[in-house]
Amino acid sequence: MFSFQSKKIYLFMFMGIQLVVIALLSREAYQKSVTYFIHILRKDKASIPTGRNQTSTAVVANGGDVYANLSRLSKAHSQGENLTYCPKTSPLIVGRINVRIHSNFTMQEVQRKNPLVVRGGRYRPPDCEARHRTAIIIPYRDREHHLKVLLYFLHPFLQRQQLNYGFYVIHQAGNYTFNRAKLMNVGFREAMKEEDWDCLFFHDVDLIPEDDRNTYVCDVNPKHVSVAIDRNNYKPTYKKAFGGVTALSPLHYQKINGFPNNYWGWGGEDDDIAKRVSRAGMSISRPSLKVGRYKMIKHKLDKGNDANPKRFNLLRKTRQTWKQDGMNTVESRVISREYHPLYTNITVDVGTKAGLPPPPPPPKAATMADQIQHHG
Repeated sequence: MFSFQSKKIYLFMFMGIQLVVIALLSREAYQKSVTYFIHILRKDKASIPTGRNQTSTAVVANGGDVYANLSRLSKAHSQGENLTYCPKTSPLIVGRINVRIHSNFTMQEVQRKNPLVVRGGRYRPPDCEARHRTAIIIPYRDREHHLKVLLYFLHPFLQRQQLNYGFYVIHQAGNYTFNRAKLMNVGFREAMKEEDWDCLFFHDVDLIPEDDRNTYVCDVNPKHVSVAIDRNNYKPTYKKAFGGVTALSPLHYQKINGFPNNYWGWGGEDDDIAKRVSRAGMSISRPSLKVGRYKMIKHKLDKGNDANPKRFNLLRKTRQTWKQDGMNTVESRVISREYHPLYTNITVDVGTKAGLPPPPPPPKAATMADQIQHHG
């Protein structure tokens, strides 16, 4: 038989062991290990594509393919159907998505995986009336691979958010130095001709969002969305950054007089836009670093988009120039508008630093002699 004293000793030993176990459980490293273990178990249970289908997948999510749970949205809109508004928070949103980029798929495969996207890259929820209308504006030239990957992912991403949306690829014609901000001015103008959009997202073609809680709708103030990019270890670059993916309402755009037209080459235009926001009496809103995560598609420096050596001089003059250079002075010429299955492509001549060249002469009218010769 144990004495009363020995029982007390064993009791204190037992309580001490319990305290040690509790301390271990509370340690951050141990908690991360448990979380990781649970994540692995869940991942094993997920329906990850295998075989041939897996090689054609651009992005895979925690719960399976990024298109999971969207296949049930298979019915088309009925003519004259009265729909109730979609919920304020979409029930299709899943949160964090692990982005894994592949290239072994075609644009036709992307089209087949998005059966409710109609001509020109337009979509609206089939079972409810969208609360928001968002246009995606992509300044673009010669980035076919990046565009394919972005469309593969961003279409289902936006469908999860139950948005009425459309894609506009603004393609700079020719080989002259790239002008991102001027293309975005053209994108705003051309998109608003087609639809009364209440929000416009200006989206670099090489940035893929990783969390569908990062909603593609506008805020009270202009919004910088791509706040945490993998290339920067998911850390913000600097306090007033406003590049990559940004969102403005038509009213925001008008208040800042659109975007500058004189930034040829890489860099500077996003800082100019941030200054415009401040000069117009607005601030910049941002999602949290946890939600505003993006993965950048790796690529070399684009030909014709070298760093702009004049960007710092231009930035010093923004205070004097922002009301004289912008949506009120943009010069461009639309060459073609093509409605593809997954996006609208608008090819545009934005000119050069010297300005927009005169339009080509119209085809010469056939003379009577030409007509006689043709029929003779």
